[in-house]
Amino acid sequence: QLQLVESGGGLVQPGGSLRLSCAASGFTLDYYHIGWFRQAPGNEREGVSCIRSSGGLTNYADSVKGRFTISRDNAKNTVYLQMNSLKPEDTAVYYCAAARVGKIGWLKLSRRDYDYWGQGTQVTVSS
Repeated sequence: QLQLVESGGGLVQPGGSLRLSCAASGFTLDYYHIGWFRQAPGNEREGVSCIRSSGGLTNYADSVKGRFTISRDNAKNTVYLQMNSLKPEDTAVYYCAAARVGKIGWLKLSRRDYDYWGQGTQVTVSS
């Protein structure tokens, strides 16, 4: 069974940090680009960041540039999202998703180009 599982969410004060993890089971992430998305109540799901299958090439939403860092460890079949200087507006459910190599919209965080999705992890930034 192909599965992505997010972890690392929680409650943090403004200015704090969290590291999210996205672990794959049932398939290897070597052949997939990975994206992080988030969805706040009443909002559409939006792209946050993504990373190429082999690493190196990344993209970030303007709202998180300079604060979030995406990375991957293919040996551990896991992708990470380090989130620093968190703001209340970062509060959302965060999802990771996998796009097969060959999909052309992954770098633009086009949701339709992502094939597998996790169930999400809640991040709440509040004092």
